[in-house]
Amino acid sequence: MGLTSALFTGLSGLNSAQFRINTIGDNIANVNTTGFKGARSLFQTQFSQTLNAGTRPGPLEGGTNPSQIGLGSVLGSVQRVFAPGSIETTTYPTDLAIEGEGFFVLRTALNEQVFSRDGAFSLSAQNKLVSQDGFFVQGYGVNSNFQVVPGVLVDLEIPLGTLTTAQATSNVSIDGSLNSNGTIGTNGTILETQPLVIDGAGTLLTSTATLLTDLRDQTTPAQTLFNAGDTITINGVKKGGREIAHETFTVTATSTVDDFLTWLDDLIGIDTSAGLPGAAGTGINNGSLQIRGNAGTANAITIDPGTLVSSNTAAVNPFAFTQTQAADGESVHTSFLVYDSLGTPMKVSVTMVLESRAVGSHTWRFYVNADDDTDQDTVIGNGTITFDSDGRFLSATNTGISVDRAQTGAASPLPIALDFTQLSGLTVRDSTLIMSFQDGFATGTLIDFAFGSDGLLIGTFSNGQTKPLGQIALATFANNAGLIQRSNNVFFTGSNSGEPQISAPLQLGAGRVLAGALELSNVDLSREFVGLITASTAFSAASRVISTSDQLLQELLLLGRR
Repeated sequence: MGLTSALFTGLSGLNSAQFRINTIGDNIANVNTTGFKGARSLFQTQFSQTLNAGTRPGPLEGGTNPSQIGLGSVLGSVQRVFAPGSIETTTYPTDLAIEGEGFFVLRTALNEQVFSRDGAFSLSAQNKLVSQDGFFVQGYGVNSNFQVVPGVLVDLEIPLGTLTTAQATSNVSIDGSLNSNGTIGTNGTILETQPLVIDGAGTLLTSTATLLTDLRDQTTPAQTLFNAGDTITINGVKKGGREIAHETFTVTATSTVDDFLTWLDDLIGIDTSAGLPGAAGTGINNGSLQIRGNAGTANAITIDPGTLVSSNTAAVNPFAFTQTQAADGESVHTSFLVYDSLGTPMKVSVTMVLESRAVGSHTWRFYVNADDDTDQDTVIGNGTITFDSDGRFLSATNTGISVDRAQTGAASPLPIALDFTQLSGLTVRDSTLIMSFQDGFATGTLIDFAFGSDGLLIGTFSNGQTKPLGQIALATFANNAGLIQRSNNVFFTGSNSGEPQISAPLQLGAGRVLAGALELSNVDLSREFVGLITASTAFSAASRVISTSDQLLQELLLLGRR
């Protein structure tokens, strides 16, 4: 059995060396494979021929050791080495590397769940994040409020150029300093036209129910001022020095004086609520059309000649308004933009007027107007703000306003809470007022994205907003070496790997994500070359055992022929 066993022993050496060379060759072949994990071949002894089992030591002699001759080696196992590879930075935002434990979770076209350290991802035609082989990268999605929904894996999607976002304003903060020593506002502007009559006899206008087509000028009572189809245009009317938007009123056969005055009232933004100083509103006084504005110089109304005109050029222009009372009262105005649910910007104005002073406190009245309110009336609210004797904010009333957005496609009405708590009522200088915060924003389109170390996918929109779009998921295993490697640089769960523990990065032992980077192969070429030399030398030596055994057998055969 001696020489024959030597042949088989040498053969086992060849096989072992061959296994090691194959393993080293695979490592070297994948030295440039992203995220590749090298392997090592481990060997163990095969059978041993026991020539002497050895003896126990006796009282007069020592024991003897066993005598055994090994019969070669066999492959014990091929272990995957999951040591980290070097990190290389790239210029691609979809390239991801894992620093620490964990694997990217991928979904194949057959809905299989596979795992990989290769983070060379890209975007598909459907804007989904995919691996080099088109496997879908898994992560956690977001709800309609851009909040990450944990626990449910989805295909990560980055819809550049198609995803839009907008947010309706729900909170507005007003800041500034109000002059508590100013004049209390008691009077608003009063403007009146020349007297108007309703017939050829010169009967003065007394009722707002009178048809516009019945109105006549007192100097030419035989001629009516308006015909059905005429238009009345506002062009340059001012409120507190601010020009009001240009608008047109069309006269019909049923249009009344009240219809016109209501239109004018709403357009100028006069708050006619009960209990306000100045008895604001519109009406008739001794045959003249009368406009009564709200108190405060910031509410002062100016209608210069030619700014409110009729298209009926053959008749006398009845809208030569004369101021009979000026507005008074310390006041200040500011305007700003808010946004509806579609991201459409809307102009809102806030005017503050000093209304009263008492022992230990003073009170201001605020008026709110919205030019883009779809209701005809631009007035959307008023309330009071009270300060103590040191100018500190005490309280405010009616701070909730509502903007009508009917027939715009946006949610209507739009409720907004006004916060005046940062206002100061102590200054003795000119009053100032600004909008310091509002939480809405216009429509924006997704234009860029980036991944954070926690795997959070953050999108940047054209309106300057940033929103979470999802979060990368990582899988960890109790025994990485138990995973089964397949083609496409992926692993499957193995019998000895344990079940995957899937979580966000930096949780459950998972590492962090590095964006714009890739993990290189962990193969060390110098070590592999040394191993290759050792394995090839072992292969040569094992073949020499076989050739030597063969020569000896040939000698034995020749002995029989001599």
